[in-house]
Amino acid sequence: MSIKVEEVTKFYGKQAALKKVSFEIHSGEIAGFIGPNGAGKSTLMKIITGFIPQTEGTVTVNGKNVLENPLEVKQSIGYLPENNPLYLNMYVKEYLHFVAGFYKLGKSTIERVNDMIQLTGLEPEMHKRIGALSKGFRQRVGLAQALIHNPSVLILDEPTSGLDPNQIVEIRDLIKEAGRDKTILLSTHILQEVEAICQRTIIINKGEIVADDKTAEIYSHSSQKQTIVVEFNTIVEENSLKTIIGIDNLIKLQNNLWLIETAADIDLRQQIFEFAVQNQLVVLSMQKKEKSLEESFRDLTKGN
Repeated sequence: MSIKVEEVTKFYGKQAALKKVSFEIHSGEIAGFIGPNGAGKSTLMKIITGFIPQTEGTVTVNGKNVLENPLEVKQSIGYLPENNPLYLNMYVKEYLHFVAGFYKLGKSTIERVNDMIQLTGLEPEMHKRIGALSKGFRQRVGLAQALIHNPSVLILDEPTSGLDPNQIVEIRDLIKEAGRDKTILLSTHILQEVEAICQRTIIINKGEIVADDKTAEIYSHSSQKQTIVVEFNTIVEENSLKTIIGIDNLIKLQNNLWLIETAADIDLRQQIFEFAVQNQLVVLSMQKKEKSLEESFRDLTKGN
């Protein structure tokens, strides 16, 4: 079970929304797909799900070409689009039976509907109209409909958009539970979401993949800088600190607190201690600051 995207390009008129995009996601993998607005995320998701065709390149889902086998591919995909279109006048349980009918689940329909209601925590709301539900419960209904036919692949476009912090945690847990035996591609603007649930991160910018790696390793794709925050017991002049060889940049955070940037392969902590001793200073605290996904994202998508 996998998604394979090979050299995919998409033009809208003369404008290229995607430029030779390639990657592969395997079963059991939750991949975060992030990028600035207009970078091409939703376009690629619509191509993978067969809603629009690519201009060039190939997309296969579980070995089936999306353009050549559209019905088979759609049978194996669960899709939650960004706007989560629902029939607001329908009741939750009624709606899920309605969706199950499209997939011709037959005798297993009742069991699948009940399973999805339980999995997504919809029991208290299942006899309500969808229009009367909170945004969080509507997202649960969207996930339930995406999972109703037990697809091997899930495509989730901004699944936690507009939710409060508690609802975000609940939907996150649902995605992690559902993703144990499925291939999941998840697009989001919430970078903490990617760090929390995605083993892998794919970053797209201006229609091109600029980074694709394990989430814990994605930082190595951005600018190679290391940051140290050090606090002395008294005021230290900038010109004095600049005598430490290897410093690329200095930022004064407070009177005695400095942010020091260096190349990634240089650890200046020992030199900073020696500098303090030579100048009869006391180092009250010193911390090497790890690069965040947000900082890496900004580095890799500058110009947007």
